[in-house]
Amino acid sequence: MTTRRRVPSDLDIAAAANIRPLTDVAADAGIPPEHLELYGTGVAKVRLEAAEAMADRPRGRYVVVTAITPTPLGEGKTTTTVGLGQAFRHIGRTATIAIRQPSMGPTFGIKGGAAGGGYSQVVPMDLFNLHLTGDMHAVTAAHNLCAAMLDAHLYHGNEAGFDIHNITWRRVLDVNDRALRNITIGLGGRLDGIPRESGFDITAASEVMATLALCASMSDLRTRLGHTVLGYTDAGEPVTAEDIGAAGAMAVLLREAVKPNLMQTLEGSPALVHTGPFGNIATGNSSVVADHLGIGTSEFLLTEAGFGADMGAERFFNIKCRYSGLSPDAAVIVATVRGLKAHSGKHRIVAGRPLPAALLEPNPDEVHAGGDNLRKQLENVRMHGVSPVVAINQFPDDHEADLAAIAEIASEYHARSARCTHFADGGAGAVELAEAVAEAAEAPAQFSMLYPDDLSLKDKIRTVATKVYGAADVSYTARADREIDSYERNGFGRLPVCIAKTHLSISSDASLAGAPTGWTLPVREVRASVGAGFVYPVCGDMRTMPGLGRMPAARRIDLADDGAIVGLS
Repeated sequence: MTTRRRVPSDLDIAAAANIRPLTDVAADAGIPPEHLELYGTGVAKVRLEAAEAMADRPRGRYVVVTAITPTPLGEGKTTTTVGLGQAFRHIGRTATIAIRQPSMGPTFGIKGGAAGGGYSQVVPMDLFNLHLTGDMHAVTAAHNLCAAMLDAHLYHGNEAGFDIHNITWRRVLDVNDRALRNITIGLGGRLDGIPRESGFDITAASEVMATLALCASMSDLRTRLGHTVLGYTDAGEPVTAEDIGAAGAMAVLLREAVKPNLMQTLEGSPALVHTGPFGNIATGNSSVVADHLGIGTSEFLLTEAGFGADMGAERFFNIKCRYSGLSPDAAVIVATVRGLKAHSGKHRIVAGRPLPAALLEPNPDEVHAGGDNLRKQLENVRMHGVSPVVAINQFPDDHEADLAAIAEIASEYHARSARCTHFADGGAGAVELAEAVAEAAEAPAQFSMLYPDDLSLKDKIRTVATKVYGAADVSYTARADREIDSYERNGFGRLPVCIAKTHLSISSDASLAGAPTGWTLPVREVRASVGAGFVYPVCGDMRTMPGLGRMPAARRIDLADDGAIVGLS
C-alpha cells in the first residue's frame, strides 16, 4: 500500500501555480505569434490559419486517451491525460494535450469541474471551468437564434411546410435545469407565436456543438450548419437551417468560437481546450481543428475521448478520424483497482457516500473478475488496429497484489502497462507511462475503421453493437424502422452512427457490470445530426438536460472578500 500524503485542493494547487506567459508556451509549440489572440493572461485563441502556417512542421504521434467503463468513483481520465502530457517533458520529449471544455451545468451540479486534478491540471483552473472565452455561450446563441427563426418562420406562414408535429430543433442552455426538459411555447395571444410542444437541452447536447467539434474549417462549418435538419414536412422531406435562412447568421455567431483555445498544464505544457460535445448522444471528443493544429506542435498529441473505450474511443475512431483524416498511433486505457473491483458486481457504490469497506481490502481475484471490462476495452482498441497501453491510475489505498493483477490482465493481451501517481506527483508520477506510450506510438500501426460509408445504417449499428459492445442482436421499434427508412431515403445513409446508450455499462443496461454478453441492443428511436455528420440511434432513456441534485456544487461556490473564487472543484 502506498503511503498516504495530503494533497491540497485542486483550486488551492491551481491558485499557487507559477503560470508561464502564454506567448512562451505558444513559442515552444511553434505557433506563430501573429496567429495568437490573447484573452487576458490565462488563455488565447489560435487563428485557424496557424495550422496552415505550421504545415511544414513534423507530424507528432497521435494518441487517444480512453478508459474502462466509468464508475461512480471516477477513473481519472482527464487527470491522466494532463499528467501524461507533463510526463513527456521528464523524459526529454514534448507533448501537447487536446481536451474538451466542460459544461457549466455539471460544474455547478454534481460532477464539478473537468480541468484534471491534483498536480495534473490545466490552469487557470477557474477560467477553464467558468466561461473561458465564451465558446459555450456562442453555441447557445447560434442554436437559439436558429430556434427563434424557426418559430418566426412558422408564425409568418410556414413557407417551408414544416409538419408542426415533426420539428426536431429545440432550444439549449448551459445550466442543469430539469424543469425545462419539456415545455409548451407560443402561449398567450395571437401575437405570441404558434403554440407547440418543445423543450431545452443542455448546450453540450446541441447539434451546433457537435458540428463545431467535427468541422475542419470556417467554410466547412458554414456548409454543415446549412445542412442541419430542423424538422420535416408532412411528406417526410427534411427542412434545413439553410431553407429558412438561418445558417449564415449562425456561422457569424460562431466565427470566434471555431478558433481553438490555448492554455497550459501546471508544468507549462501546451493544452488546447476546444468544444464540449455531449458524450452520450454525440462524439464526446474535443475538436478536429484543435487536433489539426496540435499535431504539428509537439512530438506527441494526446487527445481525450469521453467515457469508456466502447463509447468515446469508438466514436473517435469511426467518426472523428473519419472527418479529420488523422490516424492514431496508440491508445491509453485508464484503469483503477477500485473501478475494476466495481465491475466485478460485488460492491454497491453510490456517488457521495463512503466506499464499502470490502472494496478497500486486497482481493486480486476480484480485480480479475471485474477485469473482463478491461479485457473487452483492450479488444475494442485492438480491433481498430491501434496498440493499447494500460495506465494503472494508482491510489494511496491500493494494494500491491491488486495493482499487479491489472498488469497481468494487460499482459494477457500483449499490451504495455504502467503505474502512475500523477495526481499527487504531477508529471514525475507518469514517467513510466510516458515511456510505455512512446514505445507503443512509435511501433508500426495499422489503423482501420469498423465499417465503410456505404454500409446500410442497420448494418453499421449491428457492427458496433456486436463487435464493440458484445451484443448478440439488435432490435428495433416500429418507429426506429420508419426513421431509418426515412433517413436512407433522404440520403443520410452514408453517415456514420453514434449510438446513444448508457455510459455506465458496455451494454445498454446500466446495471450490467463487467463485459456482458448474450443481450440485445434495443433501438427505441433514431435521430439524425446531419450538420454534424452522424446518425444516432437512441437505446434507452437519454437525458439531454440534466437536473440538479439536492446538494449541488453551486451551494458551496462563492466569492471571498478579496474576490477569489472558493468551493470550485
